[in-house]
Amino acid sequence: MVAKKGGNRGVVGEDAEEELKRDRLQAILLADSFATKFRPITLERPKVLLPLVNVPMIDYTLAWLESAGVEEVFVFCCAHSKQVIDYLKNSKWFGQPNFSVSTIESHNSMSAGDALRLIYERHVISGDFILVTGDTVSNMPLTLALKEHKERRRKDNNAVMTIVITQSKPSSITNQSRLGMEELFMAIDPDTKQLLYYEDKANDLKGTISLDKGLLMDKTSISLHNDKQDCYIDICSPEVLSLFTDNFDYQHLRRHFVKGLLVDDIMGYKIFTHEIHSSYAARIDNYRGYDTISKDIIQRWTYPLVPDVQFFGNCATKLERRGMYRASEVGLSRSAQIGPFTVIGNGTSIGSNTEISDSVVGEGCIIGSNVSIEGCYIWNNVTIEDGCKLKHAIVCDGVIMKSGAGLEPGVVLSFKVVVGQQFTVPAYSKVSLLQQPVKQDSDEELEYADNSRGVIGIPSNSNTPEKLNQQFSTKLSDSHRQTVSEVGNGGVGFIWSLGEGGHEEEWRHSVAPIPADRLVEISKTATDELEISNRDGNVLPPSGELEPDSVDNDSDEDIRDDYAYFEKEVEATFLRAVHENVTEDHVILEVNSLRLSYNLTSTDCASALFYSMMKLALDTPHDTPGELVKNFATAITKWQKLLKYYLTSIDEEIEVILKFEEMCLESTKEYSPLFVQVLHLLYDKDVIQEEAILNWAAEKEEADESDKLFLKQAEKFIQWLNEASEEED
Repeated sequence: MVAKKGGNRGVVGEDAEEELKRDRLQAILLADSFATKFRPITLERPKVLLPLVNVPMIDYTLAWLESAGVEEVFVFCCAHSKQVIDYLKNSKWFGQPNFSVSTIESHNSMSAGDALRLIYERHVISGDFILVTGDTVSNMPLTLALKEHKERRRKDNNAVMTIVITQSKPSSITNQSRLGMEELFMAIDPDTKQLLYYEDKANDLKGTISLDKGLLMDKTSISLHNDKQDCYIDICSPEVLSLFTDNFDYQHLRRHFVKGLLVDDIMGYKIFTHEIHSSYAARIDNYRGYDTISKDIIQRWTYPLVPDVQFFGNCATKLERRGMYRASEVGLSRSAQIGPFTVIGNGTSIGSNTEISDSVVGEGCIIGSNVSIEGCYIWNNVTIEDGCKLKHAIVCDGVIMKSGAGLEPGVVLSFKVVVGQQFTVPAYSKVSLLQQPVKQDSDEELEYADNSRGVIGIPSNSNTPEKLNQQFSTKLSDSHRQTVSEVGNGGVGFIWSLGEGGHEEEWRHSVAPIPADRLVEISKTATDELEISNRDGNVLPPSGELEPDSVDNDSDEDIRDDYAYFEKEVEATFLRAVHENVTEDHVILEVNSLRLSYNLTSTDCASALFYSMMKLALDTPHDTPGELVKNFATAITKWQKLLKYYLTSIDEEIEVILKFEEMCLESTKEYSPLFVQVLHLLYDKDVIQEEAILNWAAEKEEADESDKLFLKQAEKFIQWLNEASEEED
C-alpha cells in the first residue's frame, strides 16, 4: 500500500486543483494474489479478502489508513482482481466524502516491483508516500513517522525510505516464531537510526551473520538486533518509484530493493528506521501470523480495531465477561459452554453440551451437540455435526463435517470441503476440492518477502486468473459428482501432500501451538552465543553495540569462497555479453543482481569484470606477448565504459591494480612480464587515473621487499608520472 503527502504549497504556475492534490495524504494498496503460505485457500479467494476475526483483512488496512488521515486510496489488483474490485464496489468504502477509494487493475504485474513500476507510469504519486500491503493490521499514528522522514529529507536528499519496526515479544522462545517469520537480524546506527544491515535468513538460521567492516569505518557504534519485528510499513520518497523503474531486477521490496540499497555504495541512498512502542503494527504472512494477530485483535491490542467497535465491513459484537464476544442474533443452547477469548458471529447456532474456547466462529454456522472446538477459526456458513472434535484448525466457508469427524492440530479445510463421518483429518493436512497440481509455480508474488519455500504451487505461466477460476469451478463440479475417499466415507476433498519443507515448515507456519520438543530446541538456540563476524572473518562480540576498534583483519575462507563463485558467475555473464552482443546496460543489471545475491560491493564487481576481460584476452588466440597485449587492448577499448561504471573512486581503481598483481602471481601468470604495458594501457584508456597509480606506488613503498616485484617493474613509468605531475604543478 502506498500513502503519500504532496509537496510545498503555492508553487507558481500550477492551478489550484494540482496544488490541492499534492497536499492530500494518499495511499496505494497492493492487493496481492497467490499467497503461497495460504494455499490452497487462495485458489478461490485472494488473501486480502480472507476473514480476520470475521472481517476481511483489507478492511483492517483501509480502516487504519482512514484513521491515520489518509484521504485517497488506490487499490492495486492483479490476479483475482475481479473479486477484490467487486467487494470494494459493494462495500461502504466507495463513496465516502473524505476518504476516496479507487482501483488500478493489472494482470501482468507479478511482484511488488512490477506494481510500483506501473504506479510510477500512472503518475499518481508526486511526493512522499507510505507503502504497505492489504494484509497489514495497525493502529499507529503516522504523524511522528512522517515528520521524522521529512526532517531527514530536508537535511539529506539521499534519505529515501523509513521502515517501521517494533520490539518483538520479550520471550526469547517466541519473539521470532510468534508470527511464523524467519529470524531477523538488523544493524542500526543508534545515533541516526540509519539501517545498515538487514537479513531475515542469516546463514539458514544458524545464528551467524557476516558484516562488512566498512560499516564501522565512519560509525562511532552500531547496534545489532535480532529482537526487532519488521512491520512492513514504509515511508518513502518519490525516488523509490523511480529506482524500481531504473532497476528491473528489483522485484521484492525487502529481498531485492532494501538489500540492494544497503550494499549500493555508488548512489548513496539511505534507509532509516522508526520504532513504535505503544502502537500496534503487524503483517499476516502465514497461518501462524494469522492466528497470532487474530488473538491480538481479540485481546484488544489493536484498539479501536476490535470486534465490539463497528467500522466499515464488520458487524459489531458485544463484549461479555472473560473476553468473549457475541453477536446479537446467536442461537446458543443453555448447556453449551463458551470459553474466554472467543468470538461468535451473527446467525450462528450452537447445540447442547458443546464446548468452544479460544476460537472464532463466523456467521451463519450450524454447530451440533457434544462438539469440542479449541483454538480454531470457523468461517461462514459452516456445518459441524454432532460429536466432532476440532483443535487448532482453520475451516473455510461452506465446509461440512459429518458426525464424529475430527481435525488434528494444524489442519486447513478449504472452501466447501466435506469431511466424512467418523474420519479424523491428520495433523497439518490441507484439504481442498481442487486436486493438488504437480507443476511447480514459477511466478513472483505480489509480496514484501519471499513466500515460495516449501509449497507446491499453481502453474501460472499459461493461466490467467480467469482460467484458474474456470478450472476450479470445473474441478468443483466434478468433485461433487463422486465421493473422494481421501477424507472418509461420504467425504469430498483431496488431501494435499506437504511441500519441500515438510513438517519443519508446517509447524513453523501453522495455527497449531509449537510442539514441546521444538520449544526446547528454540530455547536452546536462543541461549547460545550469537556469533557475528565481519567480512574479513573476524568474530565480533554479541553485545548490543560494536566498537570499530574491535575489528581485526584476519581472512575468512568462506568469504573467499563466496567471491570465487561470484567471480565465476560474472565471468559467465560477461562472456555471454561478448558472444551474444548484449548491451552494457543489460550486463550492469545482471552483475548488480549477482552482487545483491552475494552481498558484495561495487569494488568486487570491478575486480571480477577486470578479471573477466583479462581472461578473455588470454583465451583469445595469440602467439606472442605483444599479441596478448593487443587482445587486451581490444577488449578494454570495447568494454571500458562497463568497467568504469564500477570505478567511482580512486580507492576502487587501486583495488583493480592490486587485483592485477594477484592475477600475475597466481591465476594468469602469463601477464607477469607484461604488468607495465597493461598498466600503461589502462592509464591511456582513462580506466585508471594517475592519482590511483601514484597512490598504489606510495603504498607499495612501505611494503616488504618481496611485495615490490611489480613496483620495481613500473619504476620508470612511475617516475614519468611523477615528473609529469610536477610539471603540471
